Amino acid sequence: MSNNRCPRCALVHGDEACPEATAWELGDALWDYHGGRPPLGALLLPGIKQGEAGWRQALLGRVAKAPLPAWAAEVDAVTAAPSTLHRRWLRGFDLGGEAGRLIAGRLGRPFEATLTKGWLAGRQAARTESERRRLRRRAIALRRGCLPRGIILLVDDVWTTGTTLLRCAQALMEGGAGEVRVLTLFRAL
Repeated sequence: MSNNRCPRCALVHGDEACPEATAWELGDALWDYHGGRPPLGALLLPGIKQGEAGWRQALLGRVAKAPLPAWAAEVDAVTAAPSTLHRRWLRGFDLGGEAGRLIAGRLGRPFEATLTKGWLAGRQAARTESERRRLRRRAIALRRGCLPRGIILLVDDVWTTGTTLLRCAQALMEGGAGEVRVLTLFRAL
């Protein structure tokens, strides 16, 4: 993304303090959801989330080659924002988890599935912005026995309001992570 974006929320807001509530130190996205010609996120993600395997492989191929932020090399481990078991079963995959594993491999760091999302948490994509921002704090939690340590890179597919990322980062910090950094495939602006 361009250099004029905030290093915490990946939005453009000038010299003002970051207006987004965050529980992480640094955040960025590989691409703008609506940016590019054609707009890669808006073009590919709806089909991928409906199970289009060819588009998913094409997107993961781009993730394998995309430049990562310099600060990503400083992390100790990589995790992904969780989807519900029901959603993974319906789709047959977890795009955020696949991207997280791919990025962990590129960085030479372990991928750890440290987070879980409650069965009744539902899909954020089906909610309005106001509803998204009210995601219960307990909707995302650490998996039993997981003890995140050091700097954790949290990966997700799309960053819209940031509420899912916020709940994930809060759970990681409460579980013992020293710092959380966020990287998503797309930032929906």
